[in-house]
Amino acid sequence: MARYTRAEARDWARENLVGVVNCTIPSFTGDLKNINEKAIRHDTRLAVEHGFMGTLGVSEVSIQLPEYLDFLRIIKDEADERLLLVHHASWNNLEQNIEAVKGAEDAGAELVLLSYPPNFYPETEQEIYDYTKAVCDATNLGVMLFPMYLWGFSPRIHPSDIPLRLIRRLLDDCPNIVAIKAEGGFPSIQSVIECHRHFGEEVVISMPIEGELIPLSQIMPLQFSATSDHEYYGPMIPRVFQLLREGKHDDAADIYWQLHPARKTKSGLAAALHGGAFINRQAWKFQGWLQGYNGGPLRMPTQRIHDAQMNALRKGLVDAGLEPSMDPFREFFIGRNPA
Repeated sequence: MARYTRAEARDWARENLVGVVNCTIPSFTGDLKNINEKAIRHDTRLAVEHGFMGTLGVSEVSIQLPEYLDFLRIIKDEADERLLLVHHASWNNLEQNIEAVKGAEDAGAELVLLSYPPNFYPETEQEIYDYTKAVCDATNLGVMLFPMYLWGFSPRIHPSDIPLRLIRRLLDDCPNIVAIKAEGGFPSIQSVIECHRHFGEEVVISMPIEGELIPLSQIMPLQFSATSDHEYYGPMIPRVFQLLREGKHDDAADIYWQLHPARKTKSGLAAALHGGAFINRQAWKFQGWLQGYNGGPLRMPTQRIHDAQMNALRKGLVDAGLEPSMDPFREFFIGRNPA
C-alpha cells in the first residue's frame, strides 16, 4: 500500500520524489517460459547500490500481466523501502491498463508512469483527457503525466504532444497527478521549461534525460529525474544529481564532460536502435549489462542489438573512463544469473 492517501499525493510527491529513477527490465529463464526471480533480485540490489532512489518496472516487453505483477512484487520484496517502485502503465488498452494499475497498487508500487497504447489514436484533446482521467480515477497512486513524441500526438493534436491547456485541465481534475515527465516536443527543452514555469509550484517536474538534467539543474530547480536508462552510466547519474543538489556545479560539469563520449555514442545510435517510435529494450538491457546488471534473453517479439552497436556502446563507456564489462557479448544473451 502507498504511504499516502489520494488527497495527500501531491504533498507526498513534493517531499519524496527527490532523486534519480532507473529502469528495471524483466529478466527471464533461459527457456523464456518464466520470469527469472534471481536475476530480478540481482538488478534490484545493484540499483540500490548504484544510488538510485527508485526504479521503473518496465512493461514494454513480451510479458503477461500476471507475470508482470509478480515481477513488481519481487522488486518490492527485495528493495523494501530502499527503492520507490514505479508502475509502467503501458498496456494494450484502457481496460487492461486499469486492471494493471490496480494490480500494481496491490504489488507495492507507489508511482505510476502513464503511457498511451499504440492503438490509441485520439483526434481531439478531449480524447486524451478522457483516457488520462480514467486511468487516474482508477487508482489512489500518484501519477506522472508523460508528454512525449512516442504517442504520435504531434502535430495532429499539438507540436508539444500534450499542450499546456490540456495539462492544466488534467491537473485541476485529477488530484493524484503528482509529476510531469516533461519531454513534450522532444528533443526540445521547451516542455520542461514551460512545465516548470506553469506547474512547478503544484507538481514535481521530472527531467529524465541526463544530458539536459545536468545543465538545466544549474539554472533551475529540478528535484527528480525519472525514468530513464540511467543505468548505462552505473552510479554516475545519482552521483552527479547529488552534486547538483549541493550546488557543486563545477564538479557536476566535470562529470557532464566526462560522460560526453558515452552520451554522444548513445545518442548517435538512437536512430538505428529505436526505429519506429519504439524504445529498444534489448539495447537498454545491454547498456545495463555493461554496468553489471543481469542482461539475459528477451522474448519475441523484441528488437535486436548487433555487434557494431554493442561495440560502440562499450567503447563509449571506455572513452568516458567508466570501465564497462569486457565479458564476451555472448554472455549478455545468457545473463549473469541464468536459470
